[in-house]
Amino acid sequence: METTTITLPAATISGHAHRSATTATSTPIHNAATGALIGWQEQATADQIDKAVREAHKALPSWRTTSPATRAKLLKKIAELIEADRARLAAMQMQVSGKPPFEANLDVSDAAATFDYYAGLCAEAAAFTPETLKLPDDTVTGERFYEAVGVAALIVPWNFPMVTTAWKIAPALAAGCTVVLKPSEFTSPVEHMLAQIIAEAGVPDGVVNLVNGGGAVGAQLTAHPLIDKISFTGSTASGRKVMQAAAQDMKRVTLELGGKSALIVRADADIERAVSLAVGGAFTNAGQMCSATARILVHDDVYRKFMAAFETAVRAIQVAPPAEDVVMGPLVSAAQRERVQALLAQGVEAGASVAFSGQLDPACGDGFFMAPVVVAEPAVDNVLWTDEVFGPVACVKSFRTDEEAIALANDTRYGLVATVVTADQDAARRYKTQLRAGLVWINTPQLIFPQVCWGGLGLSGIGRELGLAGLRSYQELRHALTDAA
Repeated sequence: METTTITLPAATISGHAHRSATTATSTPIHNAATGALIGWQEQATADQIDKAVREAHKALPSWRTTSPATRAKLLKKIAELIEADRARLAAMQMQVSGKPPFEANLDVSDAAATFDYYAGLCAEAAAFTPETLKLPDDTVTGERFYEAVGVAALIVPWNFPMVTTAWKIAPALAAGCTVVLKPSEFTSPVEHMLAQIIAEAGVPDGVVNLVNGGGAVGAQLTAHPLIDKISFTGSTASGRKVMQAAAQDMKRVTLELGGKSALIVRADADIERAVSLAVGGAFTNAGQMCSATARILVHDDVYRKFMAAFETAVRAIQVAPPAEDVVMGPLVSAAQRERVQALLAQGVEAGASVAFSGQLDPACGDGFFMAPVVVAEPAVDNVLWTDEVFGPVACVKSFRTDEEAIALANDTRYGLVATVVTADQDAARRYKTQLRAGLVWINTPQLIFPQVCWGGLGLSGIGRELGLAGLRSYQELRHALTDAA
């Protein structure tokens, strides 16, 4: 049994830890792979939240006027320190989330790459250079430029700690914003490690602050009158509440919410590749991904062949605590596992049929594990087909024409991603055009690069992260007209 070694402060403000006066509001931190208690997290008070926002507001004038070159050096240093601390960061990811080593190390790489990318944008400076406009009146000159929005509240989920945080903090700092981060109470230890790295890199006090707690802390943070921008990643239900709070002061918002995405296997698909993409798309991070392609559409001509190969692959998935040969880890908490199992039971009771499932390694013990499950031919109104499960449950349906596949894939209120497996380039172009998704992968795993924007349509959210658009989401577009005389 692991011993309790972590006690996280209620807040880190201007580089200083702020402790709670009482342990009554502290929440436990568990190792998802063993169920063991590994520490406690104090919850920020209303006064601490207010102080964090005010310190960010105080630091804003100085930070937003630093040169892009200065910000580039600091962001580059953060990226280098993340890489240098890879072993410790990955170990904490595995301890808190239970992720297999390859997933934990990929998270470290993604975080470092994001800071490095925005360091590059700052170093190039083109994104920060005012643009001269051509106007029909020669007596007036026009200019377009971008300015930091202000103080940003960043609220991140538990499924990709440090990664989603980097997606928000790096462009915010690059834009000249100051921030207050609220991590998930389930996975905050790795977020605190990242905050320490940012401070070590030399980012001035007050530019990056952190407050701990659950939904109540997030609600107080987003409602603060000195917050200018909210970037939230989480459930669609919570996103609605964030948007409502933002409306009071017309705060700028970016919402990266849920998904119910499709993977389409055409008749000409390489079945081995299709199965590999299906396993990765549905069961990476135990299915705890907004981008999970858990609605798998397979052409009728290859349906039996696909299902036979998919069953073999799913039954071979090693579900176990972190180790080099482990494919799938646990869910983040006992409560999350109960939620997923309840949705599965609801779907089965409504008529869905489990085609096959994987199995748990004996080493899973008291961890929050769940075997992967595949459901065949659910009704289009079944909860497993329509709702985001956020766990290792995949559904497979057959189709006969491209038109039917596209209609089934688009028959959702979400629109985050999609994957298409085909050898036909013309068909690939048609799918890219007609699928209602923010990002479409063709014959590739779910590759995510900082240069490529991330975000969706419909209930999947508002705005984009990463890429140049990710930077612009922390800036206000402004113009100036000047007498040319």
